[in-house]
Amino acid sequence: MRLTSFYPVICTARPKESRDFYTRLLGFSVTFEADWYISLRQPGEAGWELALLDHTHPTLPEGYRTPAQGLLLNFEVEDVDAEWHRLVTREGLRPLLGLRDEDFGQRHFIVADPNGVLIDVITPIAPTAEYAEQYI
Repeated sequence: MRLTSFYPVICTARPKESRDFYTRLLGFSVTFEADWYISLRQPGEAGWELALLDHTHPTLPEGYRTPAQGLLLNFEVEDVDAEWHRLVTREGLRPLLGLRDEDFGQRHFIVADPNGVLIDVITPIAPTAEYAEQYI
């Protein structure tokens, strides 16, 4: 398979609130908006994309029309400490996991979007020797 694009779609009961969260706090821009579907893109060379879909829309197969659960989105950033200050200290997002260093090579924290989707904000750091040998 040769991909031309790949992006997650979050099934949500709160598309507009979610749009506002991702545009205001995480730097996405709206590229398409209907009352049931919103397409978002990060400006820049990589053009990261994300979409929001009303979980009741008939484009989803019956039996799967539920809001997202158990989803974790990783956002790697240059300076996780600056993002902690901006998102938690200034914007007042509640940390579900406080800012910390992990032996496996991450300094990170976790907050949630309006749907309960976990947002893991990460800056890679050097792993401990135990984990370093596991990287390929």
